[in-house]
Amino acid sequence: MRVREKGDRGVVQSVVLFLGVSVLSGALAAGLAIPFAGLAGFGTEKTAETLQDLPVELKTDPLAVKSKMVAADGSLIADLFEQNRIPVKLGQVAPIMRKAIVSIEDDRFYQHGALDAKGTLRALIRNQSDGGVSQGGSSITQQFVKLSLIEKARTEAEVKAATAETYQRKIAELRYAVAVEKQFSKDEILEKYLNLANFGDGAYGIEAASQHYFSVHASQLNLQQAAMLAGLVKNPTGYDPTNSPKRAKDRRDVVINRMKELNVVTAKQAADAIRTPVIDPKKLQKVPNGCASGRYPFYCEWVMSKLVDSKLFGKTKKDSEHYIKTAGLTIKTGLDPRIQAAAQASINKNAKPTDQAISAVTIVEPGTGIVKAMAQNRKYGGGKNETAYNYNTEKSYAGGYGGFQNGSTMKAFTIAAAIQKGFPTTHRINSPDTLDLSNARFPTCDGYTQAGDDYHPKNSTKGGGDLTMVQAAQHSTNTYFLQLSEQVGLCQIAKVAAALGMKDGQTGDPLQQVVSMTLGVGLVTPLMLSNAYATFAARGKYCVPVSVTAVLNSSGKPIGNFGPNCKQVIEAKVADGTTYVLNKVLEPGGTGAHLKFGPSDLAGKTGTINDNKAVWFSGYSSRLAAASVVADVHPTSRTLVGQTHDGSELSFSEVSGSGVAGPIWEDAMRGALKGLPTTHFTQPDDKTVRGDVKDIPSVVGLSPQDATTKLQEAGFTAQVAPGLVKSGEQAGTVAWTSPRQSDGAPEGSNITLYISDGTKGQQPPNTPITPGGPGKPKPNCPPWNPKYPNCGGR
Repeated sequence: MRVREKGDRGVVQSVVLFLGVSVLSGALAAGLAIPFAGLAGFGTEKTAETLQDLPVELKTDPLAVKSKMVAADGSLIADLFEQNRIPVKLGQVAPIMRKAIVSIEDDRFYQHGALDAKGTLRALIRNQSDGGVSQGGSSITQQFVKLSLIEKARTEAEVKAATAETYQRKIAELRYAVAVEKQFSKDEILEKYLNLANFGDGAYGIEAASQHYFSVHASQLNLQQAAMLAGLVKNPTGYDPTNSPKRAKDRRDVVINRMKELNVVTAKQAADAIRTPVIDPKKLQKVPNGCASGRYPFYCEWVMSKLVDSKLFGKTKKDSEHYIKTAGLTIKTGLDPRIQAAAQASINKNAKPTDQAISAVTIVEPGTGIVKAMAQNRKYGGGKNETAYNYNTEKSYAGGYGGFQNGSTMKAFTIAAAIQKGFPTTHRINSPDTLDLSNARFPTCDGYTQAGDDYHPKNSTKGGGDLTMVQAAQHSTNTYFLQLSEQVGLCQIAKVAAALGMKDGQTGDPLQQVVSMTLGVGLVTPLMLSNAYATFAARGKYCVPVSVTAVLNSSGKPIGNFGPNCKQVIEAKVADGTTYVLNKVLEPGGTGAHLKFGPSDLAGKTGTINDNKAVWFSGYSSRLAAASVVADVHPTSRTLVGQTHDGSELSFSEVSGSGVAGPIWEDAMRGALKGLPTTHFTQPDDKTVRGDVKDIPSVVGLSPQDATTKLQEAGFTAQVAPGLVKSGEQAGTVAWTSPRQSDGAPEGSNITLYISDGTKGQQPPNTPITPGGPGKPKPNCPPWNPKYPNCGGR
C-alpha cells in the first residue's frame, strides 16, 4: 500500500474544506446556523456553537478620527490621534482608486455575496500547493469585518481573538459578513472599507493616505497612485514606500498588471504607469502627532492633562486619552498666540536656553481665569538644554515641575488679610532693620505657632522706620510684615491665600501657617501666583485657571461645560485696597518703580527667597496679570549667585526679584498690553485707605497746651513726647504729631506731640529718609488725598 505523502493530505484537506465552505456559504446565505458533522477535525461542535451564538448584525465603533487642539484665534496647536484618518464619501474617491482596490483584493466583489466560494477555493488550493499563504481568499466584505473587529479590540486578548488563524474565527467572520451584506449596499461597504483600512506610515483611510503620500485628495488620485495605495492594504508595513521603495514599487506594479489583465486599464496605460517612480519624496506630507510635535508643547501637555483628569471622556485616564485621540474633537483653548509670542519674546530677550537658572512666565486674564500664555527658557525635548518639565504648572499636571518658594510676593496676601480685618493702609508699625522674634507666638487657625529660640529676621532692603503699610510694601520691609502678620493672625492670611487659589504646588496641600509665612512659604507656581494676583485685578473675583474654553464633537456640537468658573472670594473694597498698596510698589520709591511702563495703571510685588534660590515678580493691570520667576532647579537647590542667567553669571548684588525676574515680567506685559486700551484701577474708599479715622486738626506751631486742648475738642487725647526735636517751628511749639495730621486716627486715639527746639534739619521720625521716596514732601500739596497719602510730610 502506498503511503500518503504530505502533499496528498493537503489536496484532500483542500477538497474537504471546499465542500465545507460550499455548504457553509449556502447556509450563511440563508442566515442559518447548523452543525457540520462531516467536517471532522475542524472543531465541528465549537463551530456550530460559534454560529449559533453570533449576532445577526455587526456592530462597529465609530471610525477613529483625529482630534485637533486650537488656539483662541483658531490656529492649530496640535493634531491628536491614534490613527491619522479623514473620512470621505465614496463619491470623493477617484473611480480609478475604487477599481484598483477591487481589482487586487476582490475582483468579483460586485458579483458575489458575503463569500466568494470560487475565489476562496482558488486561494485555498493555491496556498496548500505552495505550502504557505501566497494568495488571499477573503472578500472585501470579510476584510472589512476583520478590520472592524480589530478596531473594536481594546485588550491584547481581544486583538488576539480578532486575528487568530483559526477556522472558528473565519466562520465567525463569514457570519458577520453575511450580516453586513444584508445591512449595506456594495458601494457602502467599499466606502467603509476604504475609510477603515491601514495604508501604512501612520495613514488610515484613503483620504489621509492620499494627502500623506502624494499631497492630493483621494478624488485626485491617478492610476499609479491608486495602484500603490491599493497594494498597501495587504501589508501596510512591508510595502511602505517610505521604508521599502523597491518592494512598494514591485507591489504597485502587480496591481497595475492585474488591472490590465482584467481590462480595467489598457496595456499602454499600464506600461506608462509602471515607468513612474512609486512616490515623490518632496510631496510626502508628515502629519505631526501629539503635543510634543505641536507649536506650544508645554501648554498643550497641560491642557491634555486637565482633559484626561476631568473624567468627562472616560472612567480611566487610558480611556479618556483614547477617546480624545479618536473622536474627531476640536479642543478650543485660551492660548492667545499674540500674547504667547510676547511672553516668549520676553524670555528670549532676558534669558538663554543654555542658562543654568530656569526662567518662566505665565499670563492670565483677570475676570475669566483664561490662561493666555506660558513661556520658559528651556525648550521641550530630551536633548541638551531641553526639558519635559513645565516650570509654570503644579506637579499634579503632566510634566508640571511643582513650583518654587514665592518669597515676598506672599506679602500681598498679608496686605489683603489686614485690610479685610479692618487695618488701614496707613497702619504704622515701627520696623527696625533687625527684629528680635525669638520664641514669638503667632496665632494660627489651630492655635499658635512659635518662632525658634534665636530668630532675628532682617530687612533685605533699605528703608526701615515707623512705616505705613504702603511704605513697607514699597520697600518690601520684612520686619514690618512679620509684625503685621502677627497682628492680623496667620489664619486670616492663610484663608485669603487659599481663597485665591494658593496651595503647595508639589502636594496640593494648604500653605503652612509658619511664623515666616509672609516672607514666602511652600512651593508655588507662576500659573498659581499670576492667577491669584489676577483676583486682585478683578476686584476680588477669583476664577479657576482656564485652559479649555470649549470642546466640540465631530459634528461641531459642544461637549461638557468649559470656560470661566468664577466667584467673589473677597470684597471688592479689600481687593481695591490691596491694589492701591501694590500700585505704589511700581511708583517712585518702590522696589518695582523701574518696571513701570505705559499709561495703564499697574500693580505688583517683588519676591526673593532665602539664600537667593529663586526670585519673582508678579503684577497686573486691570486687563492682564503675570508672574515671572528665575530659579535654581538643581536637585540640591542652590543659590542663584554664580549661576548663569541670560548668558552671564549672576552676582550677589544682581539677584533680586525686581532686577532679574522683573524685566521678564515687564517685557512680557509690555508686549501683551501693546495696542490695547488704557485701563485704570478703581480707587479704594477713604475708609479702606485711612481706616475708620477722623481728621486730626492741625496743631503744628501751637503750644503743647493749646494743641492738647484742640485735640481734645476734636475727640482725641494727647501726650507730649519726651525731649525736643530739631524743627524749623518756633522753639517750644509742636513740630509734628504721631499719627500725622494727614493720616488721621480713630476717634479717641492718643496723639503724641513732638516739641521743636527751634532748629532745622530733622524730618519726622516716622518718615524713612529715601531720596525721591515716599517721605519726600511734594511741593504745593493739597489737603490729604488718597493719591497723596504722604503729602506734606506731617
